[in-house]
Amino acid sequence: MTTRGVLYVHSAPRALCPHVEWAVAGVLGVRVNLDWIRQPASPGTWRAEFSWQAEAGTASKLASALRGWHLLRFEVTAEPCPNAEGERYSSTPELGIFHAVTGMHGDILIPEDRLRAALARSARGETDLEAEIAKLLGKPWDDELEPFRYAGEGAPVRWLHQVV
Repeated sequence: MTTRGVLYVHSAPRALCPHVEWAVAGVLGVRVNLDWIRQPASPGTWRAEFSWQAEAGTASKLASALRGWHLLRFEVTAEPCPNAEGERYSSTPELGIFHAVTGMHGDILIPEDRLRAALARSARGETDLEAEIAKLLGKPWDDELEPFRYAGEGAPVRWLHQVV
């Protein structure tokens, strides 16, 4: 089964851009040339988007190939398919990597064992329940990546033609 997804490189130093392309090509098994544009949220860095179609599990392979690279901010998404839920990976130099399973409408699906663990930590007074749930939903990553998500001058704009 195949799925579709998108790799969003939100910011990368210029010297890292060809290495990102090589890593993505290594996962997909095809040559990859990303259309890099300047990232106005972080002068001196570049951004790119790449739509892909491959077997289920490719999003995790892409995230693994890119994780841990200092100064790289990225997200990888995969749509659900008949044999796999959707996925979302977000990564920043400060926070590391975040992974979430997503449903057919893009909602984050949180496994009950992770919710139970959050409740237990909160009940023991180790943390605040609201903060735990925010982490489970990826809020710290969203907060950090939001300024980088806005398209810069000359970036492609995708219009949605149907709202569900």
